[in-house]
Amino acid sequence: MSDAAWVRAILALGSNLGERAGTLSAAVVQLADHPGVRLRAESPVVRTKPVGGPAGQPDFLNMVIAVDTTLAPYELLAHCQAVEAAHHRVREVRWGPRTLDVDIITYGDAASDDPALTLPHPRAAQRAFVLYPWSLMDPDATLAGVRVTALAAAADDLPGISLDGTGEPGA
Repeated sequence: MSDAAWVRAILALGSNLGERAGTLSAAVVQLADHPGVRLRAESPVVRTKPVGGPAGQPDFLNMVIAVDTTLAPYELLAHCQAVEAAHHRVREVRWGPRTLDVDIITYGDAASDDPALTLPHPRAAQRAFVLYPWSLMDPDATLAGVRVTALAAAADDLPGISLDGTGEPGA
C-alpha cells in the first residue's frame, strides 16, 4: 500500500440500541483497525433525538471521525458495513433504531450519484447530528463549500442535540 494515495474521508457514527457509548468506542477502533485506514480525528459524542423513522425510538449517540484511507470508496463502504454487521446491525425499517450506523459523509472531493454510495452524503448538509459533532472536531470544515458550523446552525434538528446532557448544544 505504499504506492496508494491516502484520501481523507469523514464518517458519521450513530447508535440508539444497546450499550451505545461502548458500541461507538469499539466501532472507532474497528474502523481504524485496517491497514488502509488511519484515524485522524474524532468528535465528542453527542446525544440526539431521532430524525425520521418510526416514533418512540430511543435517543441516539452520534459522533464523527476523520480518517485517511487508501481504500477505494466502495471498499471503504464494505469495511464500514462489516463493522456495522459485527455490532449486529439489522436493516428492517428505514431510519429505524439500530445498534450501529456508519455513513460515509465525504470521500476526498469525490462526487457520486450512485444510490449505493452517494457522495457527499445526500442529507448530511441538513443534519445537525452529523454537522454539529463534525464542527466540534474541525471548526474550519466545509461541505459543498459551506462551513459545517453554518450548516449546523441552520439545521432543524440542532435544538435536539445535547453535548453534556443538559439538552443544549455546546458553544
